[in-house]
Amino acid sequence: MATTTRITLARTPDGPVGEANFATEEVDLPPLADGEFLVAVRWLSIDPTIRGWMAYDTYLPKIAEGDVIRSLGAGEVVESRNEKYPVGTRVSGVTGWQTAAVLTSAFRIPDGVPYEQALSVFGMTGLTAFVGIEDIGRVQPGDTVVVSGAAGAVGSIAGQLAKARGCHVVGIAGSAEKCRWVTEDLGFDACIDYRADDVARALRRECPQGVDVYFDNVGGEILNTVLGQIRDRARVVMCGAISGYDSADLPPGPANLVNVIPRRATVQGFIVLDHYDRAGAAIATMAPLLADGQLVSQVFIVDGLAAAPEALAGLFTGANTGKTLVRL
Repeated sequence: MATTTRITLARTPDGPVGEANFATEEVDLPPLADGEFLVAVRWLSIDPTIRGWMAYDTYLPKIAEGDVIRSLGAGEVVESRNEKYPVGTRVSGVTGWQTAAVLTSAFRIPDGVPYEQALSVFGMTGLTAFVGIEDIGRVQPGDTVVVSGAAGAVGSIAGQLAKARGCHVVGIAGSAEKCRWVTEDLGFDACIDYRADDVARALRRECPQGVDVYFDNVGGEILNTVLGQIRDRARVVMCGAISGYDSADLPPGPANLVNVIPRRATVQGFIVLDHYDRAGAAIATMAPLLADGQLVSQVFIVDGLAAAPEALAGLFTGANTGKTLVRL
């Protein structure tokens, strides 16, 4: 009988996540039913949305206390009663925080694509950045594009995609070291350290004509500041609001939202699950950019299932640069 070691939700968080919110257990897995296959999980994707799933119903139901922490993962099929997924197939899907998972469907990882890339640039992370820039932001050459969370998983790719389209790209990140990485390694035109700089003043300096596209990963006061400097027909892409995920209370609405009216701007949120049909276009766009060095995909790796809670908490303290993954 197969077993799995898994991390479950012990207590629903009402603030920053910590040790008390999680429990670890080893359980036996039932025999596979027709259509199921068993995956030995090799990697876990650590994403800010997991924090939301732990606390409340969103576009997916809240994780119930006692249930495995929901997350994307990748690994190898080691037992199968599904002819579409024979033993040896590498897949990515919703595995949860566990060493083995029983699935009925998943994405096949193409030969030659490392697990790290399957969960980052060629996974949900890359697709989110692509849809936000291309479909929601509708970037055009010459646009001024601002990306918050620019040193994070999605923001780092979104800004590079905008740069490849001929845009003037300004990032916002949380340290001088991250800003150097964003400009020197990723090729952004500028990066604002929100911990050290006056963001409003720095935006006026780096975007003197205003902002055409804002790719928002953080919400809060930075969203409010950028809304004050948007141009006519601006597109505000609402991808995430990580600055408020650890708070039990909703943040106040941004005062500068009213600027959307005279600027005739568009503010649109999106969930990547609605855009699987764009995966082929995303890969076709990013693969050649990655191959010729125009796109840098960096991963921040921690080892061991037990490290997953700390890795999640680190997303909210700025511990990571690029995409956070747990290697099992």
